[in-house]
Amino acid sequence: MYRFLFPSDVFSELHRLQQVFESNPSIRGFGHSTFPVMNIGNTPQSVELFAFIPGLDPAALDIKVERGVLTITGERKPSVPTQDEKTSVHINERFSGYFRRVINLPEDADPDAVNASYEDGVLRISVNRLKSAQPRRISINQQGSNGQQANTQQTPNIEQGGNHEAK
Repeated sequence: MYRFLFPSDVFSELHRLQQVFESNPSIRGFGHSTFPVMNIGNTPQSVELFAFIPGLDPAALDIKVERGVLTITGERKPSVPTQDEKTSVHINERFSGYFRRVINLPEDADPDAVNASYEDGVLRISVNRLKSAQPRRISINQQGSNGQQANTQQTPNIEQGGNHEAK
């Protein structure tokens, strides 16, 4: 009898909404039980995001970067048959419906250098870091006493006979 008074999808939707509001989506931490599930990492040159969205048409996704925030939105259509008198669903754990994930990007992320690809149910988003923020090696130039650049690699002056005193 309670099945007709309280449809199971209402409770699952309330639970999902509670999880969304309790989660703290940022580059450092994510709430659990959110869709899509994501892995995020970085390299010295980029931030790499992997969203696991199997069974979704990539054309149904919308990816935006604005003011250092990456937003992924889309909709997954339900995959269970419609309920009538002859069918019933006992457990439905697969998420269906509208979703939105918001990720704060690091300050050195370049909003003009974002690439996305979708393969085998995995959405990969690569956000390059600003060129000025990437690690680089700095060479050292030395000035000689006459104002000309001197060679930074100096060979020791070793006299024959083992005498190393300065003259």
